[in-house]
Amino acid sequence: MKKVILILAMLMLAGTTHAGIDLGIKVGYNGNKLSTNLDSISDQFKSGFHIGVFTRFGNRVYVGPEIYYTIQGAEYAYNDPLNKDSWSQKLNIGTLDIPVNVGFRIINNDKLNLRIMAGPMASFVVNSKITELDDVTGPITEADLKTTNWYIQAGAGLDVWFLTLDIRYQAGLNEMIEQVENWNFNTQNNAFVVSLGFKIF
Repeated sequence: MKKVILILAMLMLAGTTHAGIDLGIKVGYNGNKLSTNLDSISDQFKSGFHIGVFTRFGNRVYVGPEIYYTIQGAEYAYNDPLNKDSWSQKLNIGTLDIPVNVGFRIINNDKLNLRIMAGPMASFVVNSKITELDDVTGPITEADLKTTNWYIQAGAGLDVWFLTLDIRYQAGLNEMIEQVENWNFNTQNNAFVVSLGFKIF
């Protein structure tokens, strides 16, 4: 993971010396749902945020590698009125996300850009915390979270002068939580992401 981050950082810094390069910082809202296919367990949509840097290489068609830190989570509850072992757990997850989108500028001039983009994203869990919300301890532990996860992103963006707005949807390509004790979670993480950015170059 450290090699991937180092290579991405070198590309971002090197690119600022050439024409057709944007570099900036971004911050925004993300809402995610770690869904499960278990009918006996309820899962909830959770709100979080992200902060990081972005860059774009190219003009009408561009490549946009980014790196940002994301706070996201989940909440699971097993509520069986006939079972005394009902439990509820809250997950807080911090990830380092590295998307690389390919974009196309539908409108492309110095003052206004309207863009569409899509591409893969690698996500690395860097910290996590699980909180018990009931007296009964739930089955999920921090060790059950897959530390490397893959996504596909797609969305649209708007640039006005030095401000940039991106709206994206990202779909998980692998199971972030698989088998936990006797529970087959088969959990994939899907998210809605809104970012506001500030171009430095």
